[in-house]
Amino acid sequence: MSFLPVTRGEALKRGWDELDIVFVTGDAYVDHPAFGVPLLARWLEFHGFRVGIIPQPDWRSREPFMALGRPRLFFAVSSGAMDSMVAHYTPARKLRHDDAYTPGNRHGARPNRATIVYTSRLKEAYRDVPVVIGGIEASLRRFAHYDYWEDKVRRSLLLDAKADLLVHGMGERPILELARRVRAGEPFQAIADIRGTAVVLGRGAAPPAGVVELPPFEEVTADRHRYAEAFRLLSREQNPHCAHPLVQRHGDRTLLCNPPAYPLEEAELDSVYALPFQRAPHPSHGEPIPAYEQIRDSVTTHRGCFGGCSFCAITHHQGKVIQSRSERSVLAEVERMVAMAWFRGSVSDVGGPTANMYGVHCGNTRGGHACRRESCLYPSPCRYLAMGGERGAALLRAVRGVRGVRNVAVSSGIRYDLMERQPAYFRELLAHHVGGLLKVAPEHMVARVTDLMRKPGKESFDRFLERFRRESARLGKKQYVIPYLMSGHPGCTLDDMVELALSLKRAGLRVEQVQDFTPTPGTLSTCMYHTGLDPYTGASVHVPRGDREKRLQKALLLWHLPSERRNVLEALRTCGRESATRELLSGPAGGGGGRSGGGFRPRRT
Repeated sequence: MSFLPVTRGEALKRGWDELDIVFVTGDAYVDHPAFGVPLLARWLEFHGFRVGIIPQPDWRSREPFMALGRPRLFFAVSSGAMDSMVAHYTPARKLRHDDAYTPGNRHGARPNRATIVYTSRLKEAYRDVPVVIGGIEASLRRFAHYDYWEDKVRRSLLLDAKADLLVHGMGERPILELARRVRAGEPFQAIADIRGTAVVLGRGAAPPAGVVELPPFEEVTADRHRYAEAFRLLSREQNPHCAHPLVQRHGDRTLLCNPPAYPLEEAELDSVYALPFQRAPHPSHGEPIPAYEQIRDSVTTHRGCFGGCSFCAITHHQGKVIQSRSERSVLAEVERMVAMAWFRGSVSDVGGPTANMYGVHCGNTRGGHACRRESCLYPSPCRYLAMGGERGAALLRAVRGVRGVRNVAVSSGIRYDLMERQPAYFRELLAHHVGGLLKVAPEHMVARVTDLMRKPGKESFDRFLERFRRESARLGKKQYVIPYLMSGHPGCTLDDMVELALSLKRAGLRVEQVQDFTPTPGTLSTCMYHTGLDPYTGASVHVPRGDREKRLQKALLLWHLPSERRNVLEALRTCGRESATRELLSGPAGGGGGRSGGGFRPRRT
């Protein structure tokens, strides 16, 4: 099976003089299951639709959007694997100069607010063809939301883009149902009840019964308490088995957001990953694509994350229900990869959003269908969570046993607090799959900050680090932990960062890169950043906003670098912690050694 067409000539070679659906994406076209648009396009192709892709069109005119002609059913638009504003700007709102999803790693192949711009060009080219928007940008901006780059609350993206329908979450179920219903002759504008979609109701149209109404746009814009209330209400409606439809008025228009689509069953997920992906960029892309180079020889084993971290968008997009593939499906993908000419014996990753959540599930099916917890792990693990790692350990052993595979790494992050209850997976991981460095994300080690982050805290991390070092020594391996840490998170003060820096030094850990908190749309942390409130308790939350405070917080995590010494001293003076100067800035960084890696991390959100 060849690549999906990106030009009319390629479509004609397949015998297609007209396409049913045309995808427009801000990413290069990489025919690999880790890229969302090609995955959905292949899914629709598998179900009998004629599908094409327009990757990274020049948005300065309408002509590039006409490359595949007028589709019979609709256009499907995505900004790409990242929100376009996150892709373009640093946490300091400075322009980035690279784009890992673009050939040659060049910046500028997609516009700011790509979903809005692409939709506008399509409406200019084909005014009467419906436009469906989706992907991470659409999912997290589907309601009135705080936009960090404009420092204001913006309307639902569906209204700003003037699109006809929005798909939120993982799109296989909603986009297939939509395509089938439109193909069967149902008027597009009459379709308003598909799970995993949002629409703008016609003026004067009444919403369906049983909806939960969020505070309207005008109120969440004017009142931070109403914004926090809206977030609290919608966060309770994430479980597809008990969620209600949500409505939010924007002036005289009403946004209707249907409940999330049901998760795919194991056999359905297996069928998605069995589609005929080329596992390569389209031949028209003549330069290397960093995102592809990073994940080319990786395998996704599952979707979803039940951790519920405040700053993370995965739960809001993929959902908290873990959807795991069968071992047979994963091994079949590895075998297909081994047969490819470029494969050299190493599988770079066997994982997902969190590697050691493979096979983990709710052990109380009936109760789980009524559950409204945002996290299955915070503030403590749910008693119904079946969190043993035996299935994950067995999968790793099986992948190592595939003929032609010499090395298997797990480069996805792991939840170290979950690992405490997974001794089999822990032993398997450290014995065969670390490769010297293991990524974990404590993010912070001060309790009041980790509570706001919905993270497990210092005690859990200390226990894990001790077990990691003890087991590595028993195995005779020199292995290190890569701790990902965050500065500038809501609730975090300079004094908290001093305590974090001291904890790192006492544990013998140094970091070389720090993630400065970015308020991305739709997350709990962003709600706290904008409102200065914990939306669940109403308590005030300190928010680091100024450039100086952010600079000093970041410097404290890099205390060991000579270039940061002046900033560290300034931070210690500012918060009255000069007494910590000797311990923090003199002598070695403790014993045992840990270090931080850098580089592009496509699964990190």
